[in-house]
Amino acid sequence: MFKEQLKDIIIKAKGAKNSELVLKNANIINVFSGEIIKGDVAIDNGRIVGMGEYKGDNEIDLEGKYLSPGFIDSHVHIESSMSSPSQFAKVIVPRGVTTIIADPHEIANVKGIEGIKYIIEDSKNVPLDVQVMLPSCVPSTNFENAGAILEAKELRDLIDEDNVIGLGEMMNYPGVISADDNVLDKLVLFNDMIIDGHGPMISNKDLNAYVAAGIKTEHECSTIEEVIDRIRLGMYVLLREGSAARDLRNIVHGVNKDNLRRFLLCTDDKHPDDLINEGSIDFNIKLAIKSGINPVDAVRMATLNPSECYGLKGKGAIAPGYMADLVVIDNLDDLNILKVFKSGKLVAENNRALFDSAIYLPENMTESVKIKDIMIEDIQIPMKTNKANIIGVIEDSLVTDRVVKKVNIVDGYFDFSNDDILKLVVIERHLATGNIGVGLIENFNLKNGAIGSTVGHDSHNIIIIGDNDEDILIAIEEIKRIGGGLTLVSEGKVLKSLPLEIGGIMTSKPIEETNSTLKEMMKISYEELKVNKNIDPFMTLAFMALPVIPKLKLTDMGLFDVEKFDFIEAYNED
Repeated sequence: MFKEQLKDIIIKAKGAKNSELVLKNANIINVFSGEIIKGDVAIDNGRIVGMGEYKGDNEIDLEGKYLSPGFIDSHVHIESSMSSPSQFAKVIVPRGVTTIIADPHEIANVKGIEGIKYIIEDSKNVPLDVQVMLPSCVPSTNFENAGAILEAKELRDLIDEDNVIGLGEMMNYPGVISADDNVLDKLVLFNDMIIDGHGPMISNKDLNAYVAAGIKTEHECSTIEEVIDRIRLGMYVLLREGSAARDLRNIVHGVNKDNLRRFLLCTDDKHPDDLINEGSIDFNIKLAIKSGINPVDAVRMATLNPSECYGLKGKGAIAPGYMADLVVIDNLDDLNILKVFKSGKLVAENNRALFDSAIYLPENMTESVKIKDIMIEDIQIPMKTNKANIIGVIEDSLVTDRVVKKVNIVDGYFDFSNDDILKLVVIERHLATGNIGVGLIENFNLKNGAIGSTVGHDSHNIIIIGDNDEDILIAIEEIKRIGGGLTLVSEGKVLKSLPLEIGGIMTSKPIEETNSTLKEMMKISYEELKVNKNIDPFMTLAFMALPVIPKLKLTDMGLFDVEKFDFIEAYNED
């Protein structure tokens, strides 16, 4: 800051000179003192210069409306919105979110370092601060093939980027606890930065080892006991309310006046329909308030707490010298967002973005489906017995059952029958290795068709479910034709597809358009393909290839027993 600029700020803070903008007659949410203070907020050159009674060249009378610091989502995967960062911004900024802590490990699993660079570059042209945690686990395990392998030497090339603030969720907690060399290299590299955790159910001395390694946050808590264990060891706990995982209401009761400052709010993964209809961090704040949290404390968990946790200087509060990232709210019960200011500029009003952005789509982000020709013989399941190990879908859960049942066999191979046992196929699609994993799944209830997707956490290979081989093959070809995305097939015909041209997991089209197509495909799934109405077909399918969540999952390398942490055959010999 130049001397003359500093002098000007001091003069305006004293009220001896008009500020550029003054928000008059506000009920200011003070996250430092826990009070709501009546007064004006003076803004100049993108920052707050004072609170009290001020005059400005421009004045907006808030007429007693509440004024909050801009909200911060402390852990989010933009890719789960199926939208580019610039399109994502247009739906969350009107909800009061002015800063996000993004972990781009989904696109990194597809496109590696180039995918991370894409997220950083596309975020530069919108009024949303996107702070990046570099992905720690690409691929998430050694039991699947992703589009990249990111070790410490690859991450080192990005560590000095302005937007990079730390190391993303360390899912490889066994590697941390066992002091794996590759994991240690990453932890040492980020020793002076924040490291996010991902260690559900770690306890006792293993948890001590995890925290001693430098890991500071946890967003996977599902019980209050887990919360308390981590708070006691100095971790920050992120109260998550997303689309797939909704933990906030279960664990928010662990918050009290003594530990409040150790809690943040996050969405983690939120899908287009939920973003549009529920919102983002504003929804988490509302849920916290409805669960009995004091409104100012709920706002504090979405502003000051994440700012201090992640070292976001000048963010998360309304005070002199802080960035003028501000949210105007009608009341603290409904939490309707009326206006959003970013660096003192009005950027959203009445749930509508007041900004646009040019489409940024480099060639290296497209054409991400690379597979060999696949024949019907490639997706057959050899069976030595008529008993099969089957993935059992559990409603409202990412966990699956391991089910053992008798199945039909013809000429030594699984044969479809009239029951609910379907075929699941995972195809490596990044390097055309020819890897194909084939297994069985139940409680999905699909009839007369197939559903295909390139959204398959975390490696995002092609994943297809169907009740006949012919439609499965058509779905594979359609996924290849559209360059990645989602598709529905029935009786030899493609019913509907959603192209996701960015790495096969995102699109630069408006999120409303994406959501409209997705809703139409959901309707077809339930009404025409008879999918179990108690599951989300695409979300459920996406997590069937994630070999870090029990009990059975399928990767391009085969059927994986997460509890045994090893591959098993589709047939059962017990």
